[in-house]
Amino acid sequence: MHVQDWLETVPAVSIYALVALVIGLESLGIPLPGEIVLVSAALLSSQHGGINPVVLGACASLGAIVGDSIGYAIGRKGGRPLLAWLGAKFPRHFGEAHVATAERSFQKWGMWAVFFGRFIALLRIFAGPLAGVLRMPYWKFLTANVLGGVIWAGGTTAVIYYVGVVAESWLKRFSWLGLVAAVLVGLASMLIVRRKARKTAAEHGTAEAEPVPAAE
Repeated sequence: MHVQDWLETVPAVSIYALVALVIGLESLGIPLPGEIVLVSAALLSSQHGGINPVVLGACASLGAIVGDSIGYAIGRKGGRPLLAWLGAKFPRHFGEAHVATAERSFQKWGMWAVFFGRFIALLRIFAGPLAGVLRMPYWKFLTANVLGGVIWAGGTTAVIYYVGVVAESWLKRFSWLGLVAAVLVGLASMLIVRRKARKTAAEHGTAEAEPVPAAE
């Protein structure tokens, strides 16, 4: 069966639910490929008439906001022991070097680290829980969380959707290539961020990473 024929059989609600769930879990602090799933779904919506890009963007935004909020609550309750536990369970994502890099970002940007973190693979996982650990005032966190979630999810959906519409004839013939390209872009961004984290840790040393108070 051609991939385009197969896509016609996929219920739109399952796509919405999958996007909201994966992005929500990633925002909560679980290392999942939320950006890759969103980009892939937006590409599908440009070719699948049953998938509404507006609803898709809304579901992605909701997942991002709710997931980050749950991550904040967990981080606020768990504190630094939570980061230590995550580091032991997921050393590739929550290792000392990554935590140190994320904390320096919060020190530099304050509440806006939550906003900008939505657009950076590493900080997207850390933002909610770390904001809670650092006890950032919730109203500041919520403001940056909502703005970042809506702009990132809505903007990504809109851009990828219109790119897909413009390239519709090409994507119909090479649908899998479009999906593979989205995956490769997401993986490349994560590798770049990891390399930067290792470089920063090597220059400054993880010993410099001290508790950073949230901006009042």
